[in-house]
Amino acid sequence: MASKPSPRYVDSAEIAQEFGLSPGRVNALHSDRANTGFPAAPRAKGRKQEWDHAEVAKWFEAREKSRLQDLSQATAAGDPDELLNASKVATLLGYKNPNQITTYLRDHPGYFPEPDKVEHLGTAERPWRRLSWYRRTITDWLAARPGKGRRSGVQRNAPELPAVSADGDPDELLGAAEAAALLGFKSVNTFSSSLSQGNLPLLKDTDGQIPSSRGRPRRGWRRRRILEQAAARGR
Repeated sequence: MASKPSPRYVDSAEIAQEFGLSPGRVNALHSDRANTGFPAAPRAKGRKQEWDHAEVAKWFEAREKSRLQDLSQATAAGDPDELLNASKVATLLGYKNPNQITTYLRDHPGYFPEPDKVEHLGTAERPWRRLSWYRRTITDWLAARPGKGRRSGVQRNAPELPAVSADGDPDELLGAAEAAALLGFKSVNTFSSSLSQGNLPLLKDTDGQIPSSRGRPRRGWRRRRILEQAAARGR
């Protein structure tokens, strides 16, 4: 008879990194576990509490499913033919950063549905586009999205993050993938999720745009500011 595998234990910093929270928020969820249902920490290593990773992952999965179900019901309650711009879609989905939708389109092609309507506005010197989605498009996307960052029937392997040195030019503009690597995230998705939730306040505003071969410029942050955020996360 095969023996049961030993649990993998993780501390609050590791949980925060994987699930896009701050270590303080993880500890708060645990302290209020009578209300949150967060798993109890079965052991401590020094002054750090440690949790069974499988139990923590199960808790986050259940929370995400419940959140998506609530969102689906709220989204479906409106007129399915109503056109929503990116800001309204972000608000509907509960994102703090209204640019999260355009970030998905730019940095994660194929993850979020393409807009149902694109209006080319502005002037020749300063053109801009208004992107809109039918409410039913967002409802269908939510229904097909069983968990955080995943959609049914779609296999999405996160691309490997680049190797980035902290010793480079402090004023060099780095993209989301490089920022994710310097901050210790496992993927651009987890970095973007943490950023949209307000967990990386020093990176709320970008320092500029980086030209892209795909035509859409990428958001960029100076290396020095990314490292300041990394130091702040480690406190």
